[in-house]
Amino acid sequence: MINVGIFTGYYPYTLARTIQKLKEAGMGCVQLDLEFTDIDLSRGNITTEKAHRVRDAFRKANLPIIAISAYTNLVHPDPVKRQQNIAAVKEILAHARDFGTPYVISETGTYNTESDWLFDAKNSTEEAYQEFKAIALDLAKYAYEHNAVFLVENYVNNIIGSVSQVARLLHDIDHPGIGLALDPTNYFDDKNIHQIDETLHNIFNVLEGKIKIAHGKDCKKAEVVTEKFGDGAAEHNSFRGAGAVELPAAGLGDLNYELYVRLLARKYPNIPLIIEHVDEPDIPRAKEFVDTVLSRVGV
Repeated sequence: MINVGIFTGYYPYTLARTIQKLKEAGMGCVQLDLEFTDIDLSRGNITTEKAHRVRDAFRKANLPIIAISAYTNLVHPDPVKRQQNIAAVKEILAHARDFGTPYVISETGTYNTESDWLFDAKNSTEEAYQEFKAIALDLAKYAYEHNAVFLVENYVNNIIGSVSQVARLLHDIDHPGIGLALDPTNYFDDKNIHQIDETLHNIFNVLEGKIKIAHGKDCKKAEVVTEKFGDGAAEHNSFRGAGAVELPAAGLGDLNYELYVRLLARKYPNIPLIIEHVDEPDIPRAKEFVDTVLSRVGV
């Protein structure tokens, strides 16, 4: 059966308190955000000893760490910041197995200078694709050297956004060091937000064999065409969508969740499904919603 978990960053506390909250919420696994109030896991401060402390605490709690968040703009227009961002992902990749998982996830980035989540005209150019492909190949090779896997998480406003762009990237980089973190809501914009079922089928028909983990949030037509944020320490946890699409917590939008989990379980009956885009007070409702859908579908 599909195992339901959540990003640890939605509980911004000490390691022990975070684990306590996760257990109380009934989570079965986690995507690890490197943010605890009693351990410094910021850039340049990850050590094997610290990673083992985190790994062992989650193992003792029977909460498997299934992936690590490393979200950053890998094509930042400032070349110095870009190299710093790439180095930060490599630091996490080098320690991924110390945390107990091979998987490290980042978005693909944008040339927009104001936000990591806004579109820039250069994003859709061949030059941008080739530039990101070179970065992704480097990260895939580096991951493989460290017994890890770099997972791409696309987003419609980034360089790699559409189904065809993801498929092209993973075809061109045919390497064991790269894979896909699937979030179907990241594929929606004003052109396909009213074609949810067709888009879900397209995602799985084309990309089904590349998926390593899955995310669970929602999507709907936005009333306000601007960036939207909720609570959360890290930007990737507080982001709630941009442009014509809003990305709320699971059960608060229009995603056909029964179809989503049915397609997901077809090839991945035991895959982790990680809840996101939720504020802490709403976590029980989101978890109950996802559990209810999974039970109804029988996966």
